[in-house]
Amino acid sequence: MARHHWGVCVLPSYRLYRLDGAGKIVSADWIAADADDRAERLAREQSPEGRFELWERGRLVSRSSDHG
Repeated sequence: MARHHWGVCVLPSYRLYRLDGAGKIVSADWIAADADDRAERLAREQSPEGRFELWERGRLVSRSSDHG
């Protein structure tokens, strides 16, 4: 859900962590989205190789289904 700060609409920032076969982070990117489901869809599009975790601040939003 979008937040408002000083009259400006601010989208939540999600952190996308791409993982290798051992579950170690190999890269990370920011995703701006207005809701968890939109952020998860973008994470899946940006991680065609499969394994990832998606975080919003300290909250785990999604983990790829093939995560071991």
